[in-house]
Amino acid sequence: MSEQTVGSNTLLEDCIEKIESAYEYMLAYAAQGRKNEPAETEGADSIRAFLESLVWGISNIATGFEESTKTLGLNETSAQEVENFKNILKRDAESAQAVVALVLNVPSLSSQVIDNLNASTHVRSLLTDIFVMDEVLKIHQQHSAG
Repeated sequence: MSEQTVGSNTLLEDCIEKIESAYEYMLAYAAQGRKNEPAETEGADSIRAFLESLVWGISNIATGFEESTKTLGLNETSAQEVENFKNILKRDAESAQAVVALVLNVPSLSSQVIDNLNASTHVRSLLTDIFVMDEVLKIHQQHSAG
């Protein structure tokens, strides 16, 4: 099975980009001190659009990671550790997705609720997983190519 792509990126790259972009937007939104969500909540630049994009990235991150590791030619021990990490990634993604879904169902998104989402250990765990995963994959890819 070949890696799924959206545009020219791998599924994993697209997931990471959507998650990181949403997180950056959420940081900026939280800093605005809004009591209520702006009336112009439609469109690509709305907080809800970024949260929906975040949900997509979270929903597909484990599949993207699995696809990206298939081409690495890992030894048995490394392959087992990748599988163990994938299970952690899935759990962290499910937890983060539950928090984001809860927030998306709030009628009006204040800066405070988005700030609390940013501070959520579930979201932060997923972000940390992504940082570790990205570095580990880069090293394995360099090793496989060299």
